[in-house]
Amino acid sequence: MERTLVLVKPDGVQRSLIGIVITRLEQRGLRLVGAKFMQVSKDLAERHYGMHKGKDFYDKLIRYITSAPVMAMVWEGPNAVEAVRQTMGLTRPTQAAPGTIRHDFALEIGYNITHASDGVENGENEVNMWFHPEELVRWERDVDRWIFE
Repeated sequence: MERTLVLVKPDGVQRSLIGIVITRLEQRGLRLVGAKFMQVSKDLAERHYGMHKGKDFYDKLIRYITSAPVMAMVWEGPNAVEAVRQTMGLTRPTQAAPGTIRHDFALEIGYNITHASDGVENGENEVNMWFHPEELVRWERDVDRWIFE
């Protein structure tokens, strides 16, 4: 069972899209196991985007993610990383497939509504960076037997 981090970034929060993101992921069949509405600290932002340090857009990225609250969530399910990324769509909204969140609600890469982990290992690392173990809930839905093989 994979776990992945999903953030509704400041633009998504400001545009009241948290519910739509949650609904799409629930409808997909993924299970929510952790969620918190939070203001991102500069320290967390720098750790999260550390791979971009030194790039020309790094400082702008840090300012953006710390500019307003985010909704941080952990979702799980079989192939959760791939399923979430497919649901979100390509990073560049104008290249995202119709029906994806980024296609349906965004126009530019800098305001593309969400962050989703880009791999299984990165998903685990990001979950551990953003959440303490006690903030995650282990549970089963009655419907899981009709979704998870």
